[in-house]
Parts: sequence; C-alpha cells; structure tokens
Amino acid sequence: MSQATKRKHVVKEVLEEYVVPSPQQQIVRVLGTPGNNLHEVETAEGTRFLVSMPTKFRKNIWIKRGDFLLVDPIEEGEKVKAEINFVLYKDHVRYLKKEGLWPEAFSNTPESQPRSEASREGEQPAVCSSGEEDSDDDSDLFVNTNRPCYGCTESEEDSEEAAAVTSDQDEEDK
Repeated sequence: MSQATKRKHVVKEVLEEYVVPSPQQQIVRVLGTPGNNLHEVETAEGTRFLVSMPTKFRKNIWIKRGDFLLVDPIEEGEKVKAEINFVLYKDHVRYLKKEGLWPEAFSNTPESQPRSEASREGEQPAVCSSGEEDSDDDSDLFVNTNRPCYGCTESEEDSEEAAAVTSDQDEEDK
C-alpha cells in the first residue's frame, strides 16, 4: 500500500468513525508534547503520564495541547503508561456526551481550550496587538493555543520613544 493510500485510510478512519471506549480504555486530555512521538496527558482524576503515538498516526494525524485522546494502558510501562488508540475531535466529544460516556471532569471546560485557560472563565482573554487598532471583529480568527500570549501591546510612550530614535538616526544618516 502506498504512503498516500495509507494516509487516506488513517485520516478517514479518525474523522468518520465514532468509537465507544472499552472498560480498560481511558479518555485523556493532552497537556503537552515533549517529543519523540510522546504526549503528556492528564486523566479525569488528575493523574499525569506519558502516552506514545503508534506508527500509523505519525505524520498523518496532528495532536495539539488541549485535544482529547482515547488511550489503551500499557502494563509494563513506567513513564509511558499508555498508547494512543483514537484522537477525539469535537464531533466525537459531542457523540460521547450524548451517549453519557464523557468524564464529568472534562465537561466543564470547552473542547478547544486547555485547563489552564479554561480555569480563567471570569477573566478577559489576553489580546496581542502590535499597536494598531483594528475596527474589524477578529473573533472568527483561529487562535493558536500552543503559543502563550504575553502582554505584547505597545504603550504610547514606547512608540513615541521609538519614533524619536528613528528620526535621530535619519538625521545622522543625512
């Protein structure tokens, strides 16, 4: 089977199948990716451990912080305690909630946000701007949850100082 055909079948399986977890499987949330096809996850009880990505998903399916996974436990694992069986997207989460199989600890947080961001429900989300005010509504734009947003707004004093420095440099160049 060619690589393209394999990729097509793997992606179709992940996007179109709806699975129900078996008794030994767990639903977990991704906290980070330390590398080497490993992902740090957290269970509904709050237990943290590493899971491995099987070769059929590598370079075919991308997992980011805040995603939910269905994992199979590995008995002999010390650090890596499970292997990814299925990646749960929004439609899968809705299906599991409708079936009553979704963990109660995960139902309080939105599917697309990690716990650290969802715990700040009352706070306004941090907005990064480059000093320019945009009159258009940007709420429909994609927000990359893998990059933290630090307070990167420029104050008026900073922009005035920068303008003064550039004008001084322009005078020196002449």
